[in-house]
Amino acid sequence: MSFDSFLDDLAPDMGGDLDLDATLPGVNEGEIVVIRSKRRKKNISAYRAGGRIVVSIPARMSKADERAMVPEMVAKIRSQEAASTMSEAALAARTDELLSELAPEITTRPKDVTWRGMRERWGSCTSIDGTIRISDRLKDAPAFALDYVLFHEAIHLEVSDHGEGFKQILARFAKAEIASAYLDGYEAAETALAMPQELKKLLNK
Repeated sequence: MSFDSFLDDLAPDMGGDLDLDATLPGVNEGEIVVIRSKRRKKNISAYRAGGRIVVSIPARMSKADERAMVPEMVAKIRSQEAASTMSEAALAARTDELLSELAPEITTRPKDVTWRGMRERWGSCTSIDGTIRISDRLKDAPAFALDYVLFHEAIHLEVSDHGEGFKQILARFAKAEIASAYLDGYEAAETALAMPQELKKLLNK
């Protein structure tokens, strides 16, 4: 399979290719993916997929217009996400609710639950200072997926490993299987929407 064919399969409804020359000021490398669609004539769309913001633009759009319009679409997506994102105080409160309901034997409560820009993990926990960090990729995730990660990390406040005891407690989360499937699918989408050079490496293996 050629690289171009792979991209066509990746986004068949967009009818476009990832813009290999796309560089946008003020954003982290790899966070923004620009797709030039042959089917688009004027309209521009933007959405969050696999941890990245995907912007679909007409194939004929000039680089100057791209640099002017894409950041506006990115800002719009981020503004919408900020308006709907659970506050860190609410994260801590939800963690307390999950422990009280599902694992009352764990009496330690997090002193701080924060959003972090993590790409390799969904969450992390430091039991010494009682802090939990949640990947900002979950800001727009279904409630059950966020709850699953919060509960997972909260258990680690007292159970450090992933042994049988940990698994038995985590299994009390009713939607554990669907949450795990969602997170796996999300990571698969991230891989599919990786920067072009990384996709080439995957295809050449």
